[in-house]
Amino acid sequence: MTADSTSSATPTPAQLLRENEELRQQLLEAEELLDAIRTGSIDALAVQGPGGPRIFTLEGADQSYRTLIEQMNEGALLLAPDATVLYGNACLAGMLEAPLETLIGHSFEAFVPAEFRGYWQELLTAGWDARSKGEMPLQASSGRLHPVALALNVLSEQEAPVLAVIVTDVSARREVSVIRARVAAQNALLEQQQLRLQAQAQAAAETNRILEGIPHVTWTADPYGNPTFLNRNWYDYTGQPPTVQFVRGSTLPYLHPDDLPGVMQRWGECLADGRSAEVECRIRNAQGDYRWMLGRIRPSRNEAGELVQWIGTYTDIHEQKLARARIDETQQELRRNNDQLTRINADLDNFIYTASHDLRSPITNIEGLLETLEQELPADQRPGEVGTVLRMMQDSVDRFKRTIESLTDISKLQKESALPRAPVALAPLIEDVRLDLQPLIGAAAGELTVDVAECPTITLAEKNLRSIVYNLLSNAFKYHDPARPARVHLRCRPAGAGLAALQVHDNGLGLDLHEDRQLFTMFQRLHDHVEGSGIGLYMVKKIAENAGGRVAVASQLGQGSVFTVYLPE
Repeated sequence: MTADSTSSATPTPAQLLRENEELRQQLLEAEELLDAIRTGSIDALAVQGPGGPRIFTLEGADQSYRTLIEQMNEGALLLAPDATVLYGNACLAGMLEAPLETLIGHSFEAFVPAEFRGYWQELLTAGWDARSKGEMPLQASSGRLHPVALALNVLSEQEAPVLAVIVTDVSARREVSVIRARVAAQNALLEQQQLRLQAQAQAAAETNRILEGIPHVTWTADPYGNPTFLNRNWYDYTGQPPTVQFVRGSTLPYLHPDDLPGVMQRWGECLADGRSAEVECRIRNAQGDYRWMLGRIRPSRNEAGELVQWIGTYTDIHEQKLARARIDETQQELRRNNDQLTRINADLDNFIYTASHDLRSPITNIEGLLETLEQELPADQRPGEVGTVLRMMQDSVDRFKRTIESLTDISKLQKESALPRAPVALAPLIEDVRLDLQPLIGAAAGELTVDVAECPTITLAEKNLRSIVYNLLSNAFKYHDPARPARVHLRCRPAGAGLAALQVHDNGLGLDLHEDRQLFTMFQRLHDHVEGSGIGLYMVKKIAENAGGRVAVASQLGQGSVFTVYLPE
């Protein structure tokens, strides 16, 4: 590269100063041009475009029109076909927070947010074709967004057509719309509340009319406990003048002083948790006597579940209260008597146990003396009467021993009533009892049939259930009719109410049911031709009753008997 070419490519300091001065002069001319446009000193503007410079006239002679545009509260601007700003008023500059010199000659798209530029292009295209309107935000130089309404229209009377744009700030209009909507909503809410209050007032009036006709003392209060209504029955009962205003505390002097704290406590609980309550208290009547009243407090709610009022009643329960007190005294007396009977039973149990224990020793001694006497008097040397007396004495000793054993069984029965209960398989238990009674069954030429398929188990202590089955079957075969073989049928069936009916049907001698009161009495026997202690049926009845069941009997003399024991399934 030559020296000449190097010097021509690199500007000299003098050239740089000269170019700088030219640029300064161009800037000064541009500022003067902008100032002239603003003040109306020029009527046209030349803009360099792709096809060469174009001239845009500004109608400088119409100064009054320009003054009007400058004083508008809306932004106004003129756009070239390429969206270059040819003119903008002061309102637009204030709205965009930018001096006019940074607007005029630059693209307006710089103030359109990126996400709205597609919409802006649609408005421009429609505006050049015909008038168009739209709403979108503009972004000021500070970055703030201003919602605006745009109106675009082509001005074709110029030397070259331009697009006139009116920019209206709609933020205030939106605020007014929001305020109007809020006011409308508030008014609607107030109207609903007024309608609700009217409905509540009508409902309260209807409620008061109904409460006035109820034959009890009735009252109402608002949700906060302030009295609102008291019916005529209160004034008739207490003798309080109807002219006395029903206010908070006006009825309290009529409540018994001992009951007042409890009433106020329950009322406070109702107000706190919004729930119903009942309280018994005494209220003084017009004669000065206190009578027991049942006070009920109920909350009344609307369709939305809101508490609208309290409704209360006082019902005279004085006679019921006194009757209840008498019943309580009677129950206390019964409890005392029951406790006394329990102690007596316990004493009897102890006596029976002690007596049976203490009698065993002398009976054993007597039996031993009889055996000694029999050994001392051989049978071939005894006079006839002596042998008879010895046999009678032995029979008496045997009966005495059986009686002692029966007393022991009765004593055990009282204690065994509290044994734990469990389902007991009935068929195996019956078979076990049948084997024990086989000698008795054989002696009566008897036959036993069993049908327990409908209730295979009974809920009872196994020992007690065995005692019931044993006593019923042994009696059936023991008291058979000697004129015919004994036929006994045992069956079990559900009897409802959680009970099963265990039934023993025999073809024996039968019973006179006119004497049925003695049938289940201890040591009572209706047939004396066979041995027996007379406690078997007594034990059956006691076991059944202790288990919550019962015993029934049906019989005909000479035909047989049916014993039915109802026990828990």
